[in-house]
Amino acid sequence: ERIAQLFMVAAYSNKDLKHVKEIKELITNYKIGGLIWMQGGPVRQGKLANYYQSISKTPMLFSIDGEWGLSMRLDSTVRYPKQMTLGAIQNDSLIFEMGVQIAKECKRIGLHINFAPDADVNNNPLNPVIGIRSFGENKFNVANKAVMYMKGLQAEGVMANGKHFPGHGDTDVDSHHDLPLIRKSLSEFEQVDLVPFQVAVAANIDSLMSAHIVFP
Repeated sequence: ERIAQLFMVAAYSNKDLKHVKEIKELITNYKIGGLIWMQGGPVRQGKLANYYQSISKTPMLFSIDGEWGLSMRLDSTVRYPKQMTLGAIQNDSLIFEMGVQIAKECKRIGLHINFAPDADVNNNPLNPVIGIRSFGENKFNVANKAVMYMKGLQAEGVMANGKHFPGHGDTDVDSHHDLPLIRKSLSEFEQVDLVPFQVAVAANIDSLMSAHIVFP
């Protein structure tokens, strides 16, 4: 059960009863610790969330990849701007307010963790997976805006997550399909890519997501 508590399994609200049965069995037989919600809709997910929590011996942690809000995964929800658009905003307090609102929407359907913000510096135009998910190419702008988004989420009691630690911006490979290699020196990396994560940690971000990347 202690081992199972470390597992956060992908769950859907747009799949059939077979999927619901599979998740139910993981909860009741193995006592898994949480779910990461993928595709579906807010009402369907809310109902399933209540059901899964009701059959769990230990309250589960529910999460989502919601960088631009619930609409990154769910239909019929508010779609906020992607982070590169937010990077052009001069008034960072607006990003704090967006984080607050996204957190409220997360709580309405039982979510405890939003795997956001993306704190990567967009310093490689050939990057096929980060790009517009980053606040931009300026490390200080990325750091400031990531912290404001994080503070908005955490002000409402939703755990924020800085990703992809220690920096996925300067890669030219999609880490969902292959293993990116960071070719710069450690000192170069520390001067740019690591900065937003250091700032976020200093500002008490609740969690970080480690990247599957090679740093020789």
